[in-house]
Amino acid sequence: MKFATTAIHIGQEPDELTGAVTVPLYQTSTYAQEAIGKHKGWEYARTQNPTRSKWEACLAALESGIAAYAFGSGSAAVDTVMRLLSAGDHVVMAEDMYGGTYRLASKVLSRFGIDFSYVDMRDLDNVRNAIRPTTKMIYTETPTNPMMTITDLRAVAAIASSVGALLVVDNTFATPYFQRPLELGADIVVHSATKYLGGHSDLIHGIVATNRPDLAERLQFLQNAVGAVPGPFECWLCLRSAKTLHVRMDRHAANAMAIATWLESHPAIKAIHYPGLPSHPQHALAASQMSGFGGMISIELGSLERARHVTEALRLFCLAESLGGVESLVCHPVSMTHGSVPLEQRARLGITDGLVRLSVGIEDVSDLLADLEQALA
Repeated sequence: MKFATTAIHIGQEPDELTGAVTVPLYQTSTYAQEAIGKHKGWEYARTQNPTRSKWEACLAALESGIAAYAFGSGSAAVDTVMRLLSAGDHVVMAEDMYGGTYRLASKVLSRFGIDFSYVDMRDLDNVRNAIRPTTKMIYTETPTNPMMTITDLRAVAAIASSVGALLVVDNTFATPYFQRPLELGADIVVHSATKYLGGHSDLIHGIVATNRPDLAERLQFLQNAVGAVPGPFECWLCLRSAKTLHVRMDRHAANAMAIATWLESHPAIKAIHYPGLPSHPQHALAASQMSGFGGMISIELGSLERARHVTEALRLFCLAESLGGVESLVCHPVSMTHGSVPLEQRARLGITDGLVRLSVGIEDVSDLLADLEQALA
């Protein structure tokens, strides 16, 4: 089946009991058992929930995986993946990534004896040179947040395989509609489903997919043992949103391309970061592993004063954290999503006081362009 059909039908089959076309919301904490040791396959809702299981089956199919596991947030999903490691293990991590992931690694996980090296993964030699005998995982985002750099997933997967390390890819920006890391050699894919998978700014959620049976078994154990699971309503909302993911992503990407092309020639823009533009230094690589370029754009305005003026002048782009909803958002990474990243690291990456990130929604693009035009004037 093609992607759109899979999104609408896998995990979304009519309810066997009633014939309901929409998967029911199983709002329960436990299940009646017929006798000691005899039940209908469901015991306790932290361990399993029918609504959650349907959503996990849907996302696994969309990512070309054999299994997926849902969590209460994207950070909880990442944290659970990191629990595959032990004290003394080493992780090579992309230096340009969501600030919350950096915070989790540097402020929390490092206290438990896990070592992290942060490298610019645009240069594969940086990845190779960071490898140690204790390296057990390579972790990256692509495109990265917020600088929109691209990791060569096939090449990094080969490096990881050669040293027996796991490759974990945050696929939040691209979604499985535009990029499927498992097909490119990754072992695990993580998402903040709060973003495009949920798509309506009405839930907090994370999910992990894998195509390896051994990892699926370990992740399932950790999901139950650690217990950072979502409620069934969030899973039900994600099932709803999966049905329109392909339609929404096409519109996000089309709007973003039109806006990026217009912004590229605007005199107020000092730099623009969008992998769909031919001028992006990694455009060819992005095109080789993505079928579309998504709805995220970062622009350099030159100063905090200018960034403040533009974000306050925008009317349709709402100044808010997060991304991936149907409505357009604007974010100032230094003061919002990336405040936990050290100043010297932000400066090296180009995350300046004048950098603004746009999450381009699915409104009429002419209205979005008009809003940007008046704000930049």
